[in-house]
Amino acid sequence: MAKDRNTFAKRQRENEQKRKAEEKRVRRQRKKEQGNRPSETSPDSPPAVDES
Repeated sequence: MAKDRNTFAKRQRENEQKRKAEEKRVRRQRKKEQGNRPSETSPDSPPAVDES
């Protein structure tokens, strides 16, 4: 006997929710890491250019 068609749609919805949750978790982690360390380039410091 074949499975109900709704199970496929339900699985697709669950996978979409998991994917969005993972993307959100990654964004929050990156934002947290950026907030903890100082900016790589300070606006008042000259750009690091090697002119040799």
